[in-house]
Amino acid sequence: MTAALATRESALQVGIDRFWAPLAMLATQDLALPLQFRERLVLHRERLPHHGPVLLAPTHRARWDALLLPMAAGRRVTGRDCRFMVTTTEMKGLQGWFLQRLGCFPVNQGRPSMTTLRFAIDLLASGQQLVMFPEGRIQRTDAPIQVRGGLMRLAQLAQSQGVHVPVIPVGLGYSQAPPRPFSRAAVCFGEALHVPKETGRDAAQQFNIQLTAAMQTAEQAARKAVGRPLKAF
Repeated sequence: MTAALATRESALQVGIDRFWAPLAMLATQDLALPLQFRERLVLHRERLPHHGPVLLAPTHRARWDALLLPMAAGRRVTGRDCRFMVTTTEMKGLQGWFLQRLGCFPVNQGRPSMTTLRFAIDLLASGQQLVMFPEGRIQRTDAPIQVRGGLMRLAQLAQSQGVHVPVIPVGLGYSQAPPRPFSRAAVCFGEALHVPKETGRDAAQQFNIQLTAAMQTAEQAARKAVGRPLKAF
């Protein structure tokens, strides 16, 4: 980790805790998830890069998303952690306690600080994988996906600094809503997308349309796998 990355990590008061992170992994992946879900499927894992910077763009349907993603893409699978960029509200309570120890850091969606943005770019520049929920919040219904512009802006900002980041759309599906004990869950990885070099409203709109479609396709595959396909797809 570079000195700049370490300095910004310290300023944000986040990081992978060498003591608590393995315990949190044990508590979530070996205890909480098996107790909650009788089956946990991962589809198209071969699409997940194991090296170099990557930006995961998952759907967000339940608080369990933040535990399932490290199971599907975390240290035990890729040899590296999932570094989550989450809202400040998601970093509260017991969930926040776990998320912080799994490498998460908060962002003010209305006015993201330059420290946070630079930290995210430093993470990508160092070859880590960053998770950012493009919808910005949990969407508990089957309403159409509506992505915000933050993910593309971050990827383009990284690209402007010489860090080319593939965006992997991810769909999460549950056999019940909300997820209940002994239900089923699935994570599906989509094909990598690349943000355009062009800036401007048209380029952003076209990329977000492409990302939305890819997330919907991945979510439909995950939902089908657990026997609860999207009806309006």
